[in-house]
Amino acid sequence: MMSQTDIESDATADSRGAARPGPLADLVGKACDVEPGSAVRLSSDNEQPLGDVPEWADAAGNDLVEVAEGEKHYEFHAEEA
Repeated sequence: MMSQTDIESDATADSRGAARPGPLADLVGKACDVEPGSAVRLSSDNEQPLGDVPEWADAAGNDLVEVAEGEKHYEFHAEEA
């Protein structure tokens, strides 16, 4: 797991407190709302997106730029293809 960084994002989905499939659904929704090449950040305190988000990024052709572990949550930074 990488440490948390200051990657700029064009859209953010804060899914802390949400159970599966909420975090992934929130990320997909934000990704659909932005232009190609835009960066989207998902914050989640649930470990399930650790598997879900990379699978989604691969299947959708998006780039998972970073997975960062914060003090009490994870942040996923994806770039919309």
